[in-house]
Amino acid sequence: MSASLVHDFDWIARQMPDAPALSWHGGVWTYAQLRRAVGCMQGKLRHHALEPGARVALLVRNSPQYVASYFGVIAAGCVAVPLNVQERATVLSRQIEHAGCAAVIADPQHPEWSALSEAIAPTVPLVVTLDLQPGPAGCDAFCLTLVAEGGAEPELNLPERQVDEPAMMIYTSGTTSRPKGVMLSNGNLVANARAIAAYLQITPNDKVLCGLPFHFSYGSSVLNSNLISGAQLLLEDNFAFPQQTLRKMQDEGVTGFPGVPSTFALLLGRCQLSDFDLSKLRYLTQAGGSMPRAQIEKLRQQLPHTQVFIMYGQTEATARLSYLAPEHLEAKLGSVGMPLPGVTIEVRSEGKVVPQGEVGEICARGPNIMLGYWREPELTAQVLRDGWLHTGDLGHIDEEGFLYIDGRAVEMIKVGAFRVSPQEVEEVLATFPGVEEVAVTGIADEVLGQSIKAVIVLREGAPADLRGIKAHCRQHLASYKVPKIVEFATALPRTSSGKVQRFKLA
Repeated sequence: MSASLVHDFDWIARQMPDAPALSWHGGVWTYAQLRRAVGCMQGKLRHHALEPGARVALLVRNSPQYVASYFGVIAAGCVAVPLNVQERATVLSRQIEHAGCAAVIADPQHPEWSALSEAIAPTVPLVVTLDLQPGPAGCDAFCLTLVAEGGAEPELNLPERQVDEPAMMIYTSGTTSRPKGVMLSNGNLVANARAIAAYLQITPNDKVLCGLPFHFSYGSSVLNSNLISGAQLLLEDNFAFPQQTLRKMQDEGVTGFPGVPSTFALLLGRCQLSDFDLSKLRYLTQAGGSMPRAQIEKLRQQLPHTQVFIMYGQTEATARLSYLAPEHLEAKLGSVGMPLPGVTIEVRSEGKVVPQGEVGEICARGPNIMLGYWREPELTAQVLRDGWLHTGDLGHIDEEGFLYIDGRAVEMIKVGAFRVSPQEVEEVLATFPGVEEVAVTGIADEVLGQSIKAVIVLREGAPADLRGIKAHCRQHLASYKVPKIVEFATALPRTSSGKVQRFKLA
């Protein structure tokens, strides 16, 4: 079987060449322009005779030029290695060295580029720098730069690709301090993108506003699923000014919006969504960690005509493992739904499937499960066993087959003889008036082994009512689950993908 993400993109681009594909800083690239740029990047890499499977790092922020480079790398049979543009040169150079990159594609305006380019010069044979301009002029400049030494502008040419050939490597931002290179195949990317596009029912009529960085799996999945479906992606640099984001969604008639829990906490905490005309907003998607039920309820109240999809996955599963369809949201609030078509999920303990309702480790298999961790055979063998991905997440399945997440195995807090899920405590704290975000972790305790610490971000103007918070917890939680320490902060420590770094809370 042969397939690649770029084959799907190429087909849709040929069907609707004049349709808008990407909007960025007021400029638009059509599908034909994007396809042309992908062909130019493919031609550039072929001109330099990069071998199939060669790793190519991308240090480019979300932009049409990133998308063209990403697809171009895969089209050339190489492995795209997107890097976190917020990282420092020391980390970036280590990742480029670890991946053994044969080429680096970069934005020379990146603040770390001067130091990074000097560090990688002895070991990286090919460096391509891009001029990031918006609009059609940016497409022309992109192509002109790439064909300058190669002569005539090449046409996108797609030979057959095997599903098990590596196509992408994502360095997990990680909720722990050790990042890993997750190797994803052509088949992984295609299977997950098609499945997501199917359950979201993405069509060429969709306009999706995306501020999620493409260097991590959720953002990458949004990019992939929309561009193989003919939708238009509006690229947003960040959500620092939520009112501007909502006004853009209103003015552009946005139909889809993906976010992580912190995205929705920011929007709900700073704005009244019903103040904006979001009547064309067909759906929201949420992944990247659990979202308190109170937040989900607020979204439903303020956007009653918008479908809300709650999703669960891992980078090791390309992006998505399961989703809760909007029609089940009320009855199954707190669940992450059912597996994607083709994906099987089991909950196990000590190698055996546990009965319905019992908690165990979530294990999954399917066409979206990674090839393994780059240069980490022992770690790969721990996580991939007999074709099953052992996620490290704890969960249970109810009598109707719906999956619930009960926490991470390594995050469970052991208070004396009890095991406490941080998520359960966070759910309660999130319902206290004035709480915008909260994260819970375990800290050392001489008597109990561990006790519970909560870090709370308050809405603007809300009082730091420590006594009220403690009383609220005592009312809704068993005594051993009540946080011993409560601290207030202006922000929670997060990875670039928006996940809370619990190991920094202590």
